[in-house]
Amino acid sequence: MTILVTGGAGFIGSNFILDWFEQGPEPVLNIDKLTYAGNLQNLATVSARKQYFFFRIGIEETNKIRRLLGAHNVRAIINFAAESHVDRSIAGPEAFFQTNVIGTLKLLEAAREYWTSGEAPKDFRFLQVSTDEVYGSLQPDEPGFRETDAFEPNSPYAASKAGSDHIVRAYGETYGLPVLITHCSNNYGPFQFPEKLIPLVILNALGGKPLPLYGDGQQVRDWLYVSDHCDALNRVLSDGQPGETYNIGGNSERNNLTVVHTICVILDELRPLASGKSYAEQIAFVRDRPGHDRRYAIDASKLARTLQWSPRTSFEGGIRRTVEWYLANPAWTTSVTSGEYREWVARQYA
Repeated sequence: MTILVTGGAGFIGSNFILDWFEQGPEPVLNIDKLTYAGNLQNLATVSARKQYFFFRIGIEETNKIRRLLGAHNVRAIINFAAESHVDRSIAGPEAFFQTNVIGTLKLLEAAREYWTSGEAPKDFRFLQVSTDEVYGSLQPDEPGFRETDAFEPNSPYAASKAGSDHIVRAYGETYGLPVLITHCSNNYGPFQFPEKLIPLVILNALGGKPLPLYGDGQQVRDWLYVSDHCDALNRVLSDGQPGETYNIGGNSERNNLTVVHTICVILDELRPLASGKSYAEQIAFVRDRPGHDRRYAIDASKLARTLQWSPRTSFEGGIRRTVEWYLANPAWTTSVTSGEYREWVARQYA
Protein backbone atom coordinates (compact mmCIF):
# COMPACT_ATOMS: atom_id res chain seq x y z
CA MET A 1 0.00 0.00 0.00
CA THR A 2 0.92 3.65 -0.38
CA ILE A 3 0.23 7.05 1.18
CA LEU A 4 -0.40 10.23 -0.80
CA VAL A 5 1.05 13.46 0.57
CA THR A 6 -0.15 16.79 -0.83
CA GLY A 7 2.15 19.79 -0.60
CA GLY A 8 5.03 17.44 0.08
CA ALA A 9 7.66 19.86 -1.23
CA GLY A 10 6.76 22.46 1.38
CA PHE A 11 8.19 22.91 4.85
CA ILE A 12 6.09 20.53 6.95
CA GLY A 13 5.23 18.18 4.08
CA SER A 14 8.85 17.54 3.14
CA ASN A 15 9.82 16.99 6.77
CA PHE A 16 6.95 14.52 7.06
CA ILE A 17 8.16 12.54 4.02
CA LEU A 18 11.75 12.48 5.30
CA ASP A 19 10.58 11.27 8.71
CA TRP A 20 8.25 8.73 7.06
CA PHE A 21 11.09 7.01 5.25
CA GLU A 22 13.09 6.86 8.47
CA GLN A 23 10.30 4.72 9.91
CA GLY A 24 10.00 2.24 7.04
CA PRO A 25 9.78 1.61 3.28
CA GLU A 26 6.07 2.18 2.61
CA PRO A 27 5.80 4.10 -0.69
CA VAL A 28 4.89 7.79 -0.83
CA LEU A 29 3.20 9.70 -3.64
CA ASN A 30 4.08 13.37 -3.34
CA ILE A 31 1.95 15.86 -5.27
CA ASP A 32 2.85 19.54 -5.25
CA LYS A 33 2.30 22.49 -7.60
CA LEU A 34 5.74 23.86 -6.67
CA THR A 35 4.63 27.40 -5.96
CA TYR A 36 7.16 29.79 -4.44
CA ALA A 37 7.44 27.90 -1.12
CA GLY A 38 7.66 24.40 -2.64
CA ASN A 39 11.20 23.14 -3.06
CA LEU A 40 12.21 19.69 -4.28
CA GLN A 41 15.70 20.26 -2.88
CA ASN A 42 14.15 19.51 0.52
CA LEU A 43 13.70 15.89 -0.61
CA ALA A 44 17.03 15.36 -2.37
CA THR A 45 18.04 12.59 0.04
CA VAL A 46 15.00 10.43 -0.83
CA SER A 47 14.34 11.42 -4.45
CA ALA A 48 16.11 8.35 -5.86
CA ARG A 49 14.19 5.84 -3.73
CA LYS A 50 12.07 3.34 -5.62
CA GLN A 51 9.32 3.95 -3.06
CA TYR A 52 9.13 7.71 -3.74
CA PHE A 53 7.04 9.20 -6.55
CA PHE A 54 6.62 12.90 -7.35
CA PHE A 55 3.90 14.42 -9.51
CA ARG A 56 3.60 18.13 -10.23
CA ILE A 57 -0.16 18.29 -9.65
CA GLY A 58 -2.39 20.73 -7.78
CA ILE A 59 -4.96 19.47 -5.29
CA GLU A 60 -7.69 20.94 -7.48
CA GLU A 61 -6.90 18.44 -10.28
CA THR A 62 -9.53 15.92 -9.20
CA ASN A 63 -9.35 13.54 -12.15
CA LYS A 64 -5.57 13.16 -12.06
CA ILE A 65 -5.58 12.53 -8.33
CA ARG A 66 -8.43 10.06 -8.60
CA ARG A 67 -6.42 8.02 -11.12
CA LEU A 68 -3.37 8.05 -8.85
CA LEU A 69 -5.38 6.83 -5.88
CA GLY A 70 -6.64 3.78 -7.74
CA ALA A 71 -3.42 3.00 -9.58
CA HIS A 72 -1.31 2.99 -6.40
CA ASN A 73 -3.79 1.47 -3.93
CA VAL A 74 -3.49 4.52 -1.68
CA ARG A 75 -4.48 3.90 1.94
CA ALA A 76 -4.23 7.48 3.21
CA ILE A 77 -4.17 11.08 2.03
CA ILE A 78 -2.33 13.59 4.22
CA ASN A 79 -3.27 17.08 3.08
CA PHE A 80 -0.53 19.62 3.75
CA ALA A 81 -1.17 21.63 0.58
CA ALA A 82 -2.10 25.20 1.49
CA GLU A 83 -1.27 28.83 1.11
CA SER A 84 -0.06 29.46 4.64
CA HIS A 85 1.48 32.89 5.23
CA VAL A 86 -0.77 35.36 7.05
CA ASP A 87 1.00 38.43 5.67
CA ARG A 88 0.53 37.26 2.09
CA SER A 89 -3.15 36.49 2.79
CA ILE A 90 -3.66 40.09 3.89
CA ALA A 91 -1.98 41.40 0.74
CA GLY A 92 -3.84 39.00 -1.59
CA PRO A 93 -6.59 36.88 -0.01
CA GLU A 94 -8.16 35.33 -3.12
CA ALA A 95 -5.38 32.82 -3.75
CA PHE A 96 -5.82 31.50 -0.21
CA PHE A 97 -9.49 30.72 -0.71
CA GLN A 98 -8.86 29.19 -4.13
CA THR A 99 -6.23 26.80 -2.78
CA ASN A 100 -7.32 26.19 0.79
CA VAL A 101 -11.10 26.02 0.27
CA ILE A 102 -11.78 25.15 -3.37
CA GLY A 103 -8.63 23.05 -3.65
CA THR A 104 -9.51 21.04 -0.56
CA LEU A 105 -13.04 20.55 -1.88
CA LYS A 106 -11.67 19.18 -5.17
CA LEU A 107 -9.28 16.89 -3.32
CA LEU A 108 -12.11 15.61 -1.16
CA GLU A 109 -14.12 14.82 -4.30
CA ALA A 110 -11.30 12.61 -5.55
CA ALA A 111 -11.13 10.90 -2.16
CA ARG A 112 -14.92 10.45 -2.00
CA GLU A 113 -15.07 8.84 -5.45
CA TYR A 114 -12.24 6.51 -4.51
CA TRP A 115 -13.86 5.61 -1.17
CA THR A 116 -17.36 5.00 -2.49
CA SER A 117 -16.11 2.99 -5.49
CA GLY A 118 -14.99 0.19 -3.22
CA GLU A 119 -11.39 0.41 -4.46
CA ALA A 120 -10.04 2.03 -1.32
CA PRO A 121 -8.71 -0.15 1.51
CA LYS A 122 -11.10 -0.51 4.43
CA ASP A 123 -8.71 1.39 6.70
CA PHE A 124 -8.45 4.36 4.28
CA ARG A 125 -8.01 7.74 5.97
CA PHE A 126 -8.09 11.40 4.89
CA LEU A 127 -5.97 13.51 7.26
CA GLN A 128 -6.47 17.27 7.09
CA VAL A 129 -3.49 19.18 8.52
CA SER A 130 -4.74 22.51 9.85
CA THR A 131 -3.73 25.29 12.22
CA ASP A 132 -4.55 26.69 15.65
CA GLU A 133 -5.18 30.05 13.98
CA VAL A 134 -8.74 28.96 13.14
CA TYR A 135 -9.59 29.46 16.82
CA GLY A 136 -8.72 33.16 16.87
CA SER A 137 -6.82 34.89 19.66
CA LEU A 138 -6.50 34.31 23.42
CA GLN A 139 -6.22 36.67 26.36
CA PRO A 140 -3.08 36.26 28.53
CA ASP A 141 -4.90 34.33 31.27
CA GLU A 142 -7.14 32.14 29.09
CA PRO A 143 -6.60 28.37 28.80
CA GLY A 144 -5.24 26.94 25.57
CA PHE A 145 -7.42 26.14 22.58
CA ARG A 146 -9.43 22.94 22.86
CA GLU A 147 -10.85 20.88 20.02
CA THR A 148 -14.38 21.89 21.03
CA ASP A 149 -13.70 25.65 20.86
CA ALA A 150 -15.61 27.67 18.28
CA PHE A 151 -13.74 28.93 15.23
CA GLU A 152 -13.06 32.69 15.31
CA PRO A 153 -10.51 33.30 12.52
CA ASN A 154 -9.08 36.81 12.32
CA SER A 155 -7.05 36.71 9.08
CA PRO A 156 -7.93 35.66 5.53
CA TYR A 157 -5.51 32.76 5.92
CA ALA A 158 -7.16 31.53 9.12
CA ALA A 159 -10.62 31.97 7.59
CA SER A 160 -9.64 29.91 4.55
CA LYS A 161 -8.31 27.11 6.76
CA ALA A 162 -11.44 27.20 8.91
CA GLY A 163 -13.52 26.86 5.74
CA SER A 164 -11.53 23.88 4.53
CA ASP A 165 -11.81 22.19 7.93
CA HIS A 166 -15.60 22.58 7.86
CA ILE A 167 -15.73 20.99 4.41
CA VAL A 168 -13.59 18.05 5.56
CA ARG A 169 -15.88 17.47 8.53
CA ALA A 170 -18.96 17.70 6.30
CA TYR A 171 -17.59 15.03 3.96
CA GLY A 172 -17.15 12.77 6.95
CA GLU A 173 -20.70 13.34 8.19
CA THR A 174 -22.45 13.33 4.80
CA TYR A 175 -20.54 10.74 2.81
CA GLY A 176 -18.99 8.64 5.54
CA LEU A 177 -15.47 9.51 4.39
CA PRO A 178 -13.10 8.49 7.24
CA VAL A 179 -11.59 11.90 7.97
CA LEU A 180 -9.22 13.16 10.66
CA ILE A 181 -8.38 16.81 11.40
CA THR A 182 -5.39 18.16 13.29
CA HIS A 183 -4.72 21.71 14.48
CA CYS A 184 -1.06 22.45 15.18
CA SER A 185 0.68 25.36 16.82
CA ASN A 186 3.53 27.34 15.18
CA ASN A 187 6.06 24.99 13.58
CA TYR A 188 9.78 25.68 13.18
CA GLY A 189 12.79 23.70 12.02
CA PRO A 190 14.79 22.80 8.87
CA PHE A 191 13.56 23.75 5.39
CA GLN A 192 11.15 26.47 6.55
CA PHE A 193 10.73 29.15 3.90
CA PRO A 194 12.29 32.35 5.26
CA GLU A 195 9.17 34.52 5.18
CA LYS A 196 8.28 33.08 8.62
CA LEU A 197 9.69 34.65 11.77
CA ILE A 198 12.44 32.24 12.83
CA PRO A 199 14.22 31.66 9.49
CA LEU A 200 13.70 35.31 8.54
CA VAL A 201 15.47 36.44 11.71
CA ILE A 202 18.32 33.96 11.27
CA LEU A 203 19.02 35.00 7.67
CA ASN A 204 18.61 38.73 8.32
CA ALA A 205 20.95 38.52 11.27
CA LEU A 206 23.63 36.78 9.21
CA GLY A 207 23.12 39.32 6.43
CA GLY A 208 23.54 42.30 8.75
CA LYS A 209 19.93 43.39 8.17
CA PRO A 210 17.29 44.57 10.66
CA LEU A 211 15.42 41.87 12.58
CA PRO A 212 11.81 43.05 12.14
CA LEU A 213 9.28 42.58 14.93
CA TYR A 214 5.65 43.61 14.55
CA GLY A 215 4.30 46.08 17.11
CA ASP A 216 5.80 45.55 20.57
CA GLY A 217 6.93 41.98 19.87
CA GLN A 218 4.82 40.60 22.71
CA GLN A 219 2.62 38.34 20.56
CA VAL A 220 2.71 34.85 22.10
CA ARG A 221 2.86 31.59 20.16
CA ASP A 222 3.15 27.94 21.20
CA TRP A 223 6.25 26.71 19.32
CA LEU A 224 6.31 23.14 17.97
CA TYR A 225 9.43 21.56 16.49
CA VAL A 226 8.53 20.19 13.08
CA SER A 227 9.74 16.63 13.73
CA ASP A 228 7.50 16.45 16.79
CA HIS A 229 4.59 17.56 14.62
CA CYS A 230 5.37 14.83 12.08
CA ASP A 231 5.53 12.26 14.86
CA ALA A 232 2.11 13.36 16.13
CA LEU A 233 0.62 13.16 12.63
CA ASN A 234 1.91 9.60 12.29
CA ARG A 235 0.23 8.72 15.59
CA VAL A 236 -3.07 10.28 14.53
CA LEU A 237 -2.91 8.54 11.16
CA SER A 238 -2.29 5.13 12.69
CA ASP A 239 -4.45 5.29 15.82
CA GLY A 240 -6.79 8.27 15.50
CA GLN A 241 -10.54 7.76 15.47
CA PRO A 242 -12.21 8.79 12.18
CA GLY A 243 -14.34 11.89 12.62
CA GLU A 244 -12.17 13.21 15.45
CA THR A 245 -10.10 16.39 15.70
CA TYR A 246 -6.77 16.50 17.56
CA ASN A 247 -4.80 19.56 18.69
CA ILE A 248 -1.01 19.30 18.46
CA GLY A 249 1.10 21.67 20.56
CA GLY A 250 4.69 22.05 21.68
CA ASN A 251 4.05 23.13 25.29
CA SER A 252 6.43 26.01 24.55
CA GLU A 253 4.72 29.38 24.75
CA ARG A 254 7.09 32.24 23.97
CA ASN A 255 6.53 35.80 22.82
CA ASN A 256 8.16 36.86 19.58
CA LEU A 257 10.66 39.17 21.23
CA THR A 258 11.90 36.34 23.47
CA VAL A 259 12.23 34.06 20.44
CA VAL A 260 14.33 36.62 18.59
CA HIS A 261 16.55 37.26 21.60
CA THR A 262 17.08 33.50 21.96
CA ILE A 263 18.18 33.26 18.32
CA CYS A 264 20.56 36.18 18.80
CA VAL A 265 22.19 34.56 21.84
CA ILE A 266 22.79 31.34 19.89
CA LEU A 267 24.21 33.24 16.91
CA ASP A 268 26.43 35.29 19.21
CA GLU A 269 27.92 31.98 20.35
CA LEU A 270 28.09 30.08 17.05
CA ARG A 271 28.78 32.90 14.57
CA PRO A 272 30.01 35.91 16.59
CA LEU A 273 30.23 39.28 14.89
CA ALA A 274 33.72 40.63 14.26
CA SER A 275 32.68 43.85 15.96
CA GLY A 276 31.99 42.03 19.20
CA LYS A 277 28.43 43.36 19.24
CA SER A 278 25.34 41.22 19.75
CA TYR A 279 22.96 40.44 16.93
CA ALA A 280 20.23 41.73 19.24
CA GLU A 281 21.30 45.26 18.33
CA GLN A 282 19.75 44.63 14.89
CA ILE A 283 16.22 44.21 16.34
CA ALA A 284 13.83 46.71 14.76
CA PHE A 285 10.17 47.20 15.69
CA VAL A 286 7.90 47.82 12.71
CA ARG A 287 4.25 48.75 12.29
CA ASP A 288 1.97 45.94 13.44
CA ARG A 289 0.00 44.02 10.83
CA PRO A 290 -3.81 44.35 10.67
CA GLY A 291 -5.81 41.98 12.86
CA HIS A 292 -2.67 40.55 14.47
CA ASP A 293 -3.66 37.80 16.93
CA ARG A 294 -2.17 38.44 20.34
CA ARG A 295 -1.78 34.92 21.69
CA TYR A 296 -2.12 31.31 20.58
CA ALA A 297 -1.87 28.36 22.96
CA ILE A 298 -2.76 24.72 22.44
CA ASP A 299 -4.35 22.32 24.89
CA ALA A 300 -3.06 18.99 23.53
CA SER A 301 -4.35 16.92 26.46
CA LYS A 302 -6.75 14.95 24.24
CA LEU A 303 -3.85 13.72 22.11
CA ALA A 304 -1.86 12.82 25.22
CA ARG A 305 -4.81 11.07 26.86
CA THR A 306 -6.19 9.11 23.91
CA LEU A 307 -3.10 8.46 21.77
CA GLN A 308 -0.33 8.79 24.39
CA TRP A 309 1.55 11.45 22.46
CA SER A 310 3.54 14.39 23.80
CA PRO A 311 6.31 16.53 22.26
CA ARG A 312 9.87 15.33 22.78
CA THR A 313 11.76 18.49 21.84
CA SER A 314 12.14 21.46 24.17
CA PHE A 315 12.13 24.90 22.62
CA GLU A 316 15.73 25.45 23.75
CA GLY A 317 16.88 22.27 22.05
CA GLY A 318 14.78 22.73 18.93
CA ILE A 319 15.74 26.33 18.29
CA ARG A 320 19.45 25.53 18.61
CA ARG A 321 19.11 22.66 16.13
CA THR A 322 17.25 24.98 13.78
CA VAL A 323 19.89 27.71 13.91
CA GLU A 324 22.62 25.11 13.39
CA TRP A 325 20.79 23.74 10.34
CA TYR A 326 20.54 27.16 8.66
CA LEU A 327 24.20 27.85 9.40
CA ALA A 328 25.15 24.50 7.85
CA ASN A 329 23.03 24.92 4.71
CA PRO A 330 23.84 28.27 3.10
CA ALA A 331 23.34 26.89 -0.43
CA TRP A 332 19.72 26.04 0.37
CA THR A 333 18.98 29.47 1.78
CA THR A 334 20.64 31.20 -1.18
CA SER A 335 18.55 29.18 -3.62
CA VAL A 336 15.22 30.10 -2.02
CA THR A 337 15.87 33.78 -1.35
CA SER A 338 15.27 34.96 -4.90
CA GLY A 339 14.68 38.47 -6.15
CA GLU A 340 10.92 38.04 -5.62
CA TYR A 341 11.53 37.02 -2.03
CA ARG A 342 13.77 40.02 -1.36
CA GLU A 343 11.20 42.36 -2.89
CA TRP A 344 8.44 40.86 -0.74
CA VAL A 345 10.42 41.28 2.50
CA ALA A 346 11.34 44.85 1.58
CA ARG A 347 7.67 45.75 0.97
CA GLN A 348 6.33 43.94 4.00
CA TYR A 349 8.71 45.37 6.61
CA ALA A 350 9.25 48.82 5.16
